Amino acid sequence: MSEGTFGNPTIVEFKTDILIIGGGMAACGAAFEVKRWAGDDVKVTLVDKAGLDRSGAVAMGLSAINTYLGEQKPEDYCRMVSADLMGLTRDDLVYDVGRHVDGTVHLFEEWGLPIWKTKETEGVPLKDGGKPVRSGKWQIMINGESYKPIVAEAAKKALGIENIYERVFIVKLILDANEPNRIAGAVGFSVRENKIYVFRANAVLLVAGGAVNVFRPRSTGEGMGRTWYPVWNAGSTYAMAAEAGAELTMMENRFVPARFKDGYGPVGAWFLLFKSKATNGYGEDYVKKNAHMLAEFAPYDTAAVVPTCLRNHAMLHEMKEGRGPIIMDTPTAMKELGANMTPKEMKHLEAEAWEDFLDMCIGQAGVWAGLNTRPEESPSELMPTEPYLLGSHSGCCGIWVSGPEDLNSPAEWKWGYNRMTTVNGLFTAGDGVGASGHKFSSGSHTEGRLAAKSMVRWLRDHKDYQPVFKADINAIAEEIYAPVRNYIEHKDKTTAEDVNPFYITPKMLQMRLQKTMDEYVAGCSTYYQTNGKLLSMGLHFLTMLKEDSKKMRAKDLHELMRAWENYHRIITAEAHLRHIMFREETRYPGFYYRTDFPKLDPQNWQCFVNSKMDPDTHDWTMIKRPHVDLVEKHYGGQKH
Repeated sequence: MSEGTFGNPTIVEFKTDILIIGGGMAACGAAFEVKRWAGDDVKVTLVDKAGLDRSGAVAMGLSAINTYLGEQKPEDYCRMVSADLMGLTRDDLVYDVGRHVDGTVHLFEEWGLPIWKTKETEGVPLKDGGKPVRSGKWQIMINGESYKPIVAEAAKKALGIENIYERVFIVKLILDANEPNRIAGAVGFSVRENKIYVFRANAVLLVAGGAVNVFRPRSTGEGMGRTWYPVWNAGSTYAMAAEAGAELTMMENRFVPARFKDGYGPVGAWFLLFKSKATNGYGEDYVKKNAHMLAEFAPYDTAAVVPTCLRNHAMLHEMKEGRGPIIMDTPTAMKELGANMTPKEMKHLEAEAWEDFLDMCIGQAGVWAGLNTRPEESPSELMPTEPYLLGSHSGCCGIWVSGPEDLNSPAEWKWGYNRMTTVNGLFTAGDGVGASGHKFSSGSHTEGRLAAKSMVRWLRDHKDYQPVFKADINAIAEEIYAPVRNYIEHKDKTTAEDVNPFYITPKMLQMRLQKTMDEYVAGCSTYYQTNGKLLSMGLHFLTMLKEDSKKMRAKDLHELMRAWENYHRIITAEAHLRHIMFREETRYPGFYYRTDFPKLDPQNWQCFVNSKMDPDTHDWTMIKRPHVDLVEKHYGGQKH
């Protein structure tokens, strides 16, 4: 088959039983698990925008696995997740991850991931009684620079390399022509060849990650584009699900991590393993100092650890009051840890301080080196980042899914197939599952495995289904390549091809999106503040931007990828804005503030906020879904 030309791509079609869209931890979990249940007569295909070995949030590696229960119970895990996310999570989904996640971590160790052990159990596998070195109640330390290649190898062996398509960007889900609200497949394009890829499938797993670069990043100049979460996470999971008519949930939630300034280096190991303290510029513990302020927001008074957003809330208060900078006191932490160490042990400790970043955030080590910073001698500045939208880390936005059937959950939370969205045959996991945060890498892989089992069951229950596309493939191919057409038609109308009245470059469109979200939807330039008036204006600008997105150009396949990433970001941004506008309270102080509704309002808003886009008209409907606690908790002195 010919490859086609840049303006006229070849359309190639495939039929499969199960289609996995994405290449991160959830996708790898599904790929590994699905073949254990499906059998050789079931065809499973995985399509990844990047390369499986270094795709997803774990691409650069990690220094810790953040979800390993060990001696803790799934009920304890539910309480922790709910407390950190201000009381609004689905206990059924969280419990389901908690009861299975340790088995996933045991698999990682079997596959070759080095997990730190206590001296007494060194060399003993976790499943045989080995005790991990814990950096916190839920976290265990690893040597994780090759974490993702190890996990990807197991996925590739399970599926077979012939069933994996890399460098293919899926941009649209296709509904069935004969069955209402039924997924039939997906369409995308190669970022290496002039080809449109069409996949017909019985079941689809959408696991394309969260959303980054929706908001203007803090980094400028030579650091432009530096972010904490992977830059290739473009909101594709949320946007494609929304356009297919899937119900979204908690899209108002976002994560604003406090990270080492400029390098975005993670702080978890420094807080938990190295026992470092963060202070304001005058050496004061700002969380303790502002405890009275945090107590206004449940569940602060009963949470074992101050919720992440409230730690930010205290930090931002100090910054606005002029008591910055916020400092991570690394020298004191290193000194206290090294008080009873030999010179050799101290040298090892210093190596671990650097390895924390070399395992997963090499850019931060580069910033330290460039600033002549030695952690044992110099403190480092912390700064809250721009917002990110995700469902697997300390955030819980995503898609409304069916939960496990065996838990005492409301009937509305389980419609037969675990991790299936409200669109029949469409499943999700990891960042895609809403109202269920703190899964991290191990939990996302676990959730992929859970979804895989459900898809096999779905397949057996619908084995006679033959997908028939509702949309015309040739028309979709034209839509996908519209940015290329814009470029070819108009590029010679100006002497400088980047400046053209007939099209906009993806880079410039992204800047417009980021400016709008930053200034009107509670970005870092406004100290994460917004109100109804600002949101209405932001929606106006976002609507115009969505119209202008049809004028994006693509001068090559890489730019075509950037164009479609931006389109997905716009849809995701709109969902986020509409949810914040609908929820008239400040549920996550420190992540964002509704200045016109500055307090919690549990009487009206102790509920899930959901939304649904009509796949034909693209009109949005906002929905309140009741919240129920399945595990007993205490928030604000009240039992739930």
